[in-house]
Amino acid sequence: MNASSRWHTLRLALGPGLLWAGAAVGVSHLVQSTRAGATFGLGLLGLVIFANLYKYPTFSFGPRYAAATGTSLLEGYRREGRWALALYAAVTVATMFTVQAAVTFVTAALCTTLLGIDGVVFGQPAVVVLSGVLMALCAGLLVLGHYKWLDKIIKVVVVVLTVTTLLATLAVMPKLPWDSLRLLPAGDWITTTTTAVMLCALVGWMPSAFDISVWHSLWTLARRRETGQAPSVDAALTDFNIGYLGTVLLALCFMMMGAGTMFESGESFAAAPAAFAAQIVRLYTENLGEWTGPIVTLAAFAVMFSTTLTVIDGLPRALATLLARFRGAVTPGEADAISRNVYWAALGVLFVGSMIVIEFFIHSLTTMVDVATVLSLLTAPALAWLNHRAITSDVVPTAARPGPAMRAWSWCGILISLLLASYFVIMRWVIGA
Repeated sequence: MNASSRWHTLRLALGPGLLWAGAAVGVSHLVQSTRAGATFGLGLLGLVIFANLYKYPTFSFGPRYAAATGTSLLEGYRREGRWALALYAAVTVATMFTVQAAVTFVTAALCTTLLGIDGVVFGQPAVVVLSGVLMALCAGLLVLGHYKWLDKIIKVVVVVLTVTTLLATLAVMPKLPWDSLRLLPAGDWITTTTTAVMLCALVGWMPSAFDISVWHSLWTLARRRETGQAPSVDAALTDFNIGYLGTVLLALCFMMMGAGTMFESGESFAAAPAAFAAQIVRLYTENLGEWTGPIVTLAAFAVMFSTTLTVIDGLPRALATLLARFRGAVTPGEADAISRNVYWAALGVLFVGSMIVIEFFIHSLTTMVDVATVLSLLTAPALAWLNHRAITSDVVPTAARPGPAMRAWSWCGILISLLLASYFVIMRWVIGA
């Protein structure tokens, strides 16, 4: 294949990796990475890099499996037995409402800053009303444009946020507390319950939860339907790698901004949503100038809106596909077509459940985020193991299966996920009891 043909193939495959990035670069980066920098300086830089490294194989198996088999990871789970589908269903139901609520709540908080709205609207706190409006708006966009609009919107907002974040990070470089830099967290950080829980919350969604490897496989198939061309494994992985490297870079940027502007300043992030959003925006304006305030606020809101949009599509898409796989196998080439009725019913349930969670955590955005990220940490070992089983199964062509090094890397990731989940349980409910 010549260079022109390779580029054409890659261009048709591009999209799902940026959707993955749009889903990942949200709460884990804008909230968790920035909080880590503000609290620990550069002391958790090594932990952030480590989290991205050990999770890489599990995430990469989503697009690899879809490109190699023409079906989603959920078909791979079904081949293990319906118990595997039931396990995924349990994991999804356990986390879906807090995940959607967390990303929507952060988006709504930024929206209050963008629009200058606070207080009570229609008898409810403004951030709650805006959360409902944003989810309804996302649903409307998906009704009108389906995958095509999702793909186009995400490509724009990811580029805008990346450029503004890189500029803000360059501006804050002279202020960084380089003496706080560590490759490993300090011993007293990992033996103190409060700090240990925060570290686990950071890793839980760094760069994201393993759930979205399933969504990625579904987006790969949706892109295939959109373009009419099945992506090669190499093209699908290249698309994924572009998105993955971008999320790693942005995670480090947000940590540096938090470290350069808030570490050792005596200031900490507010629990109230509107105040928290204002602090995030100030990280940019203090380094790029006040004139950037509206631009940065819009960019931060845009990336969180993209996260809300991808999550509100990914969860119902996965649930609809899950129900179809309970009913039986899918033929490669059908691209895991789903029932639109089930999709919209799942979205409706997601909307109601997420609003209930938002009402419950209305006064503490950071607590809601920690709950969502820790739940993902606890369910990570099961999903990592299922992904490994799927990609190494006989249904995947031999040439498309991961090699010995990648399989070993994957097993290390599964073991690390299990150890971290056990560490959290011990620190939170045994030592911290």
